[in-house]
Parts: sequence; C-alpha cells; structure tokens
Amino acid sequence: MEPLRFESYPSNHLYLPLRRDILHRAVVYEGDATRQGTASTKTRWEIHGSHRKIRPQKGTGRARLGTRQSPMLKGGAKSFGPRPRDFATGLPKKMYDLAWRTALSYRYRKGELIICEDGMEIEHPKTRYVQDIFEHNHWGAEDGRTLLITGDYRHNLFNALRPAGQHGRVQTTEEVDVKDLLELGRIVIEKSALDEILYGHQSDLTSKVRVMV
Repeated sequence: MEPLRFESYPSNHLYLPLRRDILHRAVVYEGDATRQGTASTKTRWEIHGSHRKIRPQKGTGRARLGTRQSPMLKGGAKSFGPRPRDFATGLPKKMYDLAWRTALSYRYRKGELIICEDGMEIEHPKTRYVQDIFEHNHWGAEDGRTLLITGDYRHNLFNALRPAGQHGRVQTTEEVDVKDLLELGRIVIEKSALDEILYGHQSDLTSKVRVMV
C-alpha cells in the first residue's frame, strides 16, 4: 500500500464540494429505474365468465347487481388495483454526471478513495485468501466494508469475494452506480476504471460545438 507515483486530476473531477441535494436526486433516480412495476390485478373484463346481468334490476327485493365479475362479489375484479407501470423518473444528464464526480470527490476528501494499478487480481480464488488480504489492509467488516471497482471481470477476485459479502464486494465499471460509491466504507478502484468513469461523466464540463453552415 505504498504510493508508486503521483497523478494529477482537475479540481472539478475529484475535488468538488459536497452537494447532498444532487446526490439524493441521483440515488432516487437510480432507485426508480430499478423498480420492476410488474404488479397487476385483473379487471372485470379480464375475468373468465359471462358478462350478462345476474338478475333483474327490479322486482326481486334484493340489491342491484351487474355482472358476475363485479368487485362486490367473491371472485370478482379488484377496484382500482395495480397495473404494470414504469416507475422511472427523469434526471438531466449533466446533473447525473455531476453527482458521479461529487460522490468520488466526497470519498477523496475523506481519504476513502484508493487508486490501484490496473489488473487488480489475486492468485487463488479462495475466500479465506481474500479475507486475509482485507484484514491485513484494514478493509474488512471491522473497519467498514470495501467496494472494489475493476475495469473488467477478474475471475479469481470475483469468485473469492462473492461469499465474503460481510467484508465488501467487487463490481465492474458497467455495474457500479452513484449509490454504490456512497454505500460502503471505502472505494478501491483501478486507475483505468477511474479514468473511464470520469471520462464518461463529464457532459456538464464540455460545451456543444455549433457547426456553421
């Protein structure tokens, strides 16, 4: 864990002030996008059976009833029941990209962002082996769980850490989101993975080029 070299990053990448409002909106946006929205109940026109009127409107001395699928009867439809829907909400891309860099800046300011060389992998796909590494570096459950971020899938590392969820987890850049950056105790990330995240989330820093015809 000794520094190998120094790298410089712009202040608007890893030294942004904390904006809780932007982080909150980004986390809500990601949570809404993951909601399935598959809850569904049958309407009276989807329940099997004839839709004729059960009995005459008047003359029986009993209450008025329509079809057998009425919500008032057993086996009937449900009034105003849930239907499949999309819970996703909108968030401007520039604000979402700013939330990514704000989360990384928050970790950097607290000293909880550790950047490693590319190719983060272990020799043996053994859970006990990766636990010893975490305990040696104080990355385990006692010191707060750790999120490892890699550029690509690492077979040994992923297989060894999967049963050790009490100490942390490992994700690729395609799987991680803003909530993941804020959830665990620290972040250990490959340099190429960090550069990829920063490059992909800087739309608010670049201006659109106007082409004059």
